[in-house]
Parts: sequence; structure tokens; C-alpha cells
Amino acid sequence: MSVTIYHNAKCSKSRQTLALLQQNGVTPTVVDYLTTPPSVDELRSILNKLGLNAKDVTRTKEAKEEGLDVKTLDNEALINELTKHPRAIERPIVVNGDKAALGRPPEAVLDIL
Repeated sequence: MSVTIYHNAKCSKSRQTLALLQQNGVTPTVVDYLTTPPSVDELRSILNKLGLNAKDVTRTKEAKEEGLDVKTLDNEALINELTKHPRAIERPIVVNGDKAALGRPPEAVLDIL
């Protein structure tokens, strides 16, 4: 099982999700997405696995602070902007093969293990 967590160590939900994975015997690849943001193709792939669009994984407050006008951007434009402003991406996101889950609540990731 190859599990990846897009993680922000400063986020309590992200830390809880990582701990939950480890408690369930999973040693994920940890990607600090603030320093290593996903590429456009990676983010598009993650969104497809989540079954969500870019607006669904955009943190409204952070997007506004980053100067993103989410309402005026279409999905592709927002994907491009999120890769430049990863702080505005919801966290954590866990990917396991062709499945992904948003760790809000952390237990939601158990469905893809």
C-alpha cells in the first residue's frame, strides 16, 4: 500500500490524520505541500480521485489572504492558482492508489485504506 499525505504540520487536523494513519499501521509518504506544492497535473489527479473540483478544496480565508478571487476563477484557473498558493489548499489530503480522501474529519481517510 502506497499512501501519501499532503500535510501541514501546523494544522491540528493534519497532525491527527497522520497519527491515525500511523495507528492503523500505515507509514505514509509525507509531503509538506507548503514547501513542495503539487503540480497542476498532480492537483488535477488528486481532485479526480477525490471526486471534487478545485473550489471544494479551497480554504476561503487563505484564498482571500493570497489575493485569489475564487468566485471569478473557473476550475482550471483555480487549479493553476492553488499550485502557486498552496496555503489555500484544504488539508490534509490522503491518497491511496486511485482513491483519495480529505482528512476532515481525520477518520474519513480510513475509508480509502
